[in-house]
Amino acid sequence: MSASNATIYLKAEQNVELQSDDVYLKDIGKMTCSDEAILAKVKTIKLHRFKEGESKRQVISVLKIIEEIEKLYPNVTVENLGESDVLIERINVNRHKGPIQFAKIVFVSAISFFGTAFTIMAFHNDIGINGVFSRIYEMVTGQVADGYSILEFSYSIGLAAGIIIFFNHIGGRRITKDPTPIEVEMRVYERDVNKALIETADREGKTIDVQ
Repeated sequence: MSASNATIYLKAEQNVELQSDDVYLKDIGKMTCSDEAILAKVKTIKLHRFKEGESKRQVISVLKIIEEIEKLYPNVTVENLGESDVLIERINVNRHKGPIQFAKIVFVSAISFFGTAFTIMAFHNDIGINGVFSRIYEMVTGQVADGYSILEFSYSIGLAAGIIIFFNHIGGRRITKDPTPIEVEMRVYERDVNKALIETADREGKTIDVQ
């Protein structure tokens, strides 16, 4: 097949993380073409190079990507099936290593554990759950509860089981193959952040785009 009637199908990602300074077309998403020679050549197109002192986040428009492809193959048709803009982040994997990262993990874990425990205790104190249990125990047995009863123990076990089932985790293992609520919220948050960064770059005129 000649380049004049070849079609390149491009599925650009919304966010791409790279460890190298050079950004090639093959890094921003998936591509396919019936002409393997054209596809191999197109994948090597350099789109950007991160310079010293430059922002580690850059937004590249798909129009710019198409323009670069057409410079190499003017008669090739490009079909984009993905995002219209790609957020590229230059990351340094070494910054995630060492005792500082471990300290951050311990700190966040402690805040999450004790913060959640305090919230649960404060909520139970606000609604007077001990009085509710005492009243239920008295209504069912006809006797005044003397200290903690089976209701408190059952509620504590049920609360722990409910949290485990809701978050779909026991230690490092999943209960089911479904994504956990935290994973779902993190994906939503990530999409919102990427969208905001892309829109901000576009408004400030910092998007790498066609002239």
